[in-house]
Order: sequence, then structure tokens, then C-alpha cells
Amino acid sequence: MRILTATKFAAATAGAVLLATGTAHALDDDKPTTVATIAAGAAAHTDDVQIDAGAPVITRDDILIHAPLHTIWKIQTHVENWPTWQPDVDVVVKDTPGRLRPGSVFRWTTEGLNITSTVKQVDYGKRLAWGGPAQGITAIHVWTFTPTADGVLVHTEESWTGDPVTANEATLQTALDNSLHNWVNNLKHQAESQVGK
Repeated sequence: MRILTATKFAAATAGAVLLATGTAHALDDDKPTTVATIAAGAAAHTDDVQIDAGAPVITRDDILIHAPLHTIWKIQTHVENWPTWQPDVDVVVKDTPGRLRPGSVFRWTTEGLNITSTVKQVDYGKRLAWGGPAQGITAIHVWTFTPTADGVLVHTEESWTGDPVTANEATLQTALDNSLHNWVNNLKHQAESQVGK
């Protein structure tokens, strides 16, 4: 059970800590954005923080959210409020005051585990990435927010490396898959519930 708890923690941590790398186009772009366009844009941003493509555990997930981009961004980046909409996150404390920016540090607790996350990249309203070690697992988590004709496409991807990952790859893959799936669905629910308020 200890590895499952560490797995959930790492997944939640990676999911939360490594929030957000991705690709994005200008917020005022009138052209509808497709997944292919997003992928092409991602390849063009070589300076962006990326997950570890060679990691034994990698999860990617997408969700279309019918809410304004600024609402989604605010919910995701106001880390101290995560416990109000992410059931697996108990406490979040920002060590660095103000908006998230490269070098910002926040500490959080999930599934009984304590995580310290460092923000690696912030492209306001478009892309967010953070990472850090937890229980011997090194995670990189990237989020991308792309306006489309139907809403905002939120893409997340995360990689895990380290001895615990190599030793228990299948279990940790499932844990990370579930963690990111739950995270994006909770984000969608929270953002869409605020529309019209």
C-alpha cells in the first residue's frame, strides 16, 4: 500500500506541481485551432520546457472546457485554492508570493505525502510547467491552454523517472493516468460551474 500512496502522491504532485507545458497561439487569434495546429505549434517552441520523452512513465490527456480562458487559468494557477476543487490535495502553501513565475516554489500535501514544486515556465494564459522530486520520482508536468471555436482545449502531459518508476512501471503508469484524468475533469467541472456567475 505504501507504493500506491507514493504513486498517488507523485501523480498528484506531478499533476499539480508540473502544471502545464503546452503550446498556444495568440489569445486574439480568430482562426479556429485544431489539435494538429497545436502539435505543430508545440514543435516550433524549442525553448519551452518539455517532459522527458524517454521516461518510462508518460501520460498525456486533453479536455475541452466550455469556460473563458482567464477563468481556467486563474483556477489552475491559484495553487492555494487547489484543495477546494481537487479532492486529493489537502494543503498548498506558496513559498514565493505573487503570481506563479519561473522559480516560484509551492509546497503541498496529497495522499499524506509532502511535495515541493518549482515552476519552470509560465507563458501567461498559454503554458505552465513545473516539476520536482517526490519519493524518488522526478516529475515534469506541462500544461497548455489553447482557445478554440468551441471552448479552451486544455492539454497536459507529465513524465516520471527514477528508481521507483523503473521498479514498478505498470502500477505507476496507472496511477499517473488516473491522476491526470481526474485533474482535468475536476478542472473542467470547476471552470464550467463558474460560467455565468
